[in-house]
Amino acid sequence: MPTLPLPERESHQHRRAAESFGADAARYDRARPRYPDALVEAVVAAGPGRDLLDVGIGTGISARPFRAAGCTVLGVDADPRMAAFARHDGFDAEVAAFEAWDPAGRTFDTVVAGQTWHWIDPVAGAAKAARVLRPGGRLAVFWNVFRPSPATAGAFSAVYRCVLPDSPLNPWAGPVAQAYEGLFAKAADGIRQAGAFGEPQQWRFDWERRYTREEWLDQLRTGGDAGRIPPDRFEELLAGFGAAVDALGGAFTMPFTSVVVTAALAGTGPSGPSVSSEASSPSEPEDTAAVR
Repeated sequence: MPTLPLPERESHQHRRAAESFGADAARYDRARPRYPDALVEAVVAAGPGRDLLDVGIGTGISARPFRAAGCTVLGVDADPRMAAFARHDGFDAEVAAFEAWDPAGRTFDTVVAGQTWHWIDPVAGAAKAARVLRPGGRLAVFWNVFRPSPATAGAFSAVYRCVLPDSPLNPWAGPVAQAYEGLFAKAADGIRQAGAFGEPQQWRFDWERRYTREEWLDQLRTGGDAGRIPPDRFEELLAGFGAAVDALGGAFTMPFTSVVVTAALAGTGPSGPSVSSEASSPSEPEDTAAVR
């Protein structure tokens, strides 16, 4: 389910949360949203070559499309269970927090992070990326943002209010996307403060996915909130969401926007998509967002 930024500390200080997703790596790999081809093509085209480092490779969801595009991918992940899953899929994956990871002299054309950069110190992470990038190299960090229709968001928000009436955060109510604009801004500010990159850019790619009831509930079980809500209440939430999807006809289409915050090493010049890349053009639904 959508996971809001954690207000009491910076998200990268929540290492226990960052390393919790491997508890059911198979479900995570099965249920989590993928990334549009246009995003992958833009990132590959903007780099000087096809040697890629995936920070927070997880089960390989973000790495697979880059491998399919002809990239050689090395992964780093703080969770050994996630790294083991990625290795089983044929990736080289090393276990470490990125800020402490030893590159052993290796360098890369592009450093990416799919749905994970909020778990990395934004300044130290950008500085580390700069140290392992070759001349002309690029850092590209990206997230998927849910963009439900008003009807879908309203139905899910009502479930949340019913089951957790005292919760200060309802991820399906209000202008939640604003919180994630802050997250994107924090990533860009970290890149600037690292002092090694040109001005960050933001690329957006619209797409959508059709969910059945069971696929949606499967996805909800992989979110950060699943480990923070008491189990009995979480099961009530799932039952409510299932009933809401049933009321929507047993399936629904979820629009997404994949947002990339990216910059090239200083002195290499800007590069990026020449036109807006959109898989679909939903009509300004109320936004909400999700992170790993």
